[in-house]
Amino acid sequence: MAIENSIIVPAYHEHDNIRPLTTRLFAALESEASSTELIFVDDNSNDGSVEEVDALKAEGFNVSIIVRTTERGLSSAVVRGFMEAKGKYLVCMDADLQHPPERVPALLHKLHSYAFVLGTRYAPGVEMDKDWPLYRRIISSGARTLAVPLTPVSDPMTGFFGIQKEYVTKAADHINAQGFKIALDILVKTGIPSSSIAELPFSFGVRTVGESKLTGKVMIFYLEQLKELYIYKFGLPAIVGVLLALVVLGLFALVLLVKMVV
Repeated sequence: MAIENSIIVPAYHEHDNIRPLTTRLFAALESEASSTELIFVDDNSNDGSVEEVDALKAEGFNVSIIVRTTERGLSSAVVRGFMEAKGKYLVCMDADLQHPPERVPALLHKLHSYAFVLGTRYAPGVEMDKDWPLYRRIISSGARTLAVPLTPVSDPMTGFFGIQKEYVTKAADHINAQGFKIALDILVKTGIPSSSIAELPFSFGVRTVGESKLTGKVMIFYLEQLKELYIYKFGLPAIVGVLLALVVLGLFALVLLVKMVV
């Protein structure tokens, strides 16, 4: 059967999450499993991820892994997966199981009617996991607030989203693969109208194995991305507002750094 759906998962040192993510995803897809491919994009982890994917493939799962040895970064990994995907409908999700595989079928269903479907943690009735650290909530809220002028969606910081491939192809030359939040970059650069964007509530879990990739360096990357996107959308005069915003977000980054030291 032809591939209709491609699930892209950037991964770095996520060996322990590969099997549960794969089995849960294909179990949730049911009848759509045969028309879906799962692609891990690994930044040369050398942690057994390749062997795990090979084992899953031998068990009949339509899963593959791209190992990058000269590139690094979450956004560029997503873009690489999107470019190599065979499906018309593309989904990006994290490897750490904080994005529940069981919500992928619903996201794909909406993606048949909308150009872009955003998984949101901020819909009515959705609750954050009680074990999600307070400092992470503060940073997430601050980063989300600073992105409000760029897009009307409720959760532009999410890494759980779907897009029809034709829009990625059209905007390929404008997407910044070095950015930190690829969904935000795509929303701004593709120019998809709000009427073609839908949101899908999901409950955000906590990582159970592996380590979080959120560091002070990552926060700096986000500041740089904000600057680039504000200028892209509003022009150079917006740089004053951007600088003010960066100062505010810098305070949130400081909270993170203090937390890491303590």
